[in-house]
Amino acid sequence: MRVDSHQHFWQPARGDYGWMPKDDPVLSRPYFPADLAPFLKQAGVGRTVLVQAAPTVEETEYMLGIADATPAVAAVVGWIDFEDGSHIRHLERLKKHPKFAGVRPMIQDIPDVDWMLRPDVQWAYEALLDLDLTFDALGFSRHLANFLAVFKRYPKLRVVVDHCMKPQIRDHGTAREELASWSEGMRRIAGETGAFCKLSGIVTEANPGWTVDDLRPYAEVVLDAFGPERVMWGSDWPVSRLRGEYGDWHVAAETLCAGLSPADRTAIFGGTAARFYRLEG
Repeated sequence: MRVDSHQHFWQPARGDYGWMPKDDPVLSRPYFPADLAPFLKQAGVGRTVLVQAAPTVEETEYMLGIADATPAVAAVVGWIDFEDGSHIRHLERLKKHPKFAGVRPMIQDIPDVDWMLRPDVQWAYEALLDLDLTFDALGFSRHLANFLAVFKRYPKLRVVVDHCMKPQIRDHGTAREELASWSEGMRRIAGETGAFCKLSGIVTEANPGWTVDDLRPYAEVVLDAFGPERVMWGSDWPVSRLRGEYGDWHVAAETLCAGLSPADRTAIFGGTAARFYRLEG
């Protein structure tokens, strides 16, 4: 069965999506399972991983409620406050839910690039290790060196890099330099740690009117460095709607992976995510 390793549902009226533009015609509207269901059916996707979009425990509980009522949602990646050690109680409590997989701090939105290295947040990585939960790494190319340091510090942490670490594909003026530095950082993470990577989110880092060839150099680095056994496809829907519909990115990803063996494509479009997130069935 195909797995979408990264999608979102949200209700802006909840009031905790601080990053969301107030009047964006694509983003600032509710998205529920019924909105996604036709696209999953069209793409042959049977299970998804629902990922946090607000920095609150309350949103995590909201998502788990959706997961309880939605068979297609196989796992939930939530959020806890890494700066508050008392939040270990939330991890311990949420761990008991059969669909709770792990957490994702919204590091891309934190001004301090060294935040993840601060002594006061290290308890959270240790707790994820102790509880055998996952860590979704969300950031940009500028975070690659620090993520490498964290992953090497906690080599048994179950880590997946979100959205290929968001290379800035749209910046044609610096694209060559960006590709080189991003590629080096990603290859080091792949070669020196056991981290996985989501083939997701790159269309929103490209220009409007992107083509598969715009994405290809970045996808090739990820596939070559991590290998299909550590790469999982994700839609990043509905954020991906900023650059196209669900099927547009799904078809593009299939095209990018067309030269791989059937077994490798099966891994990327389902098997790797099922193994990493320990999806049942």
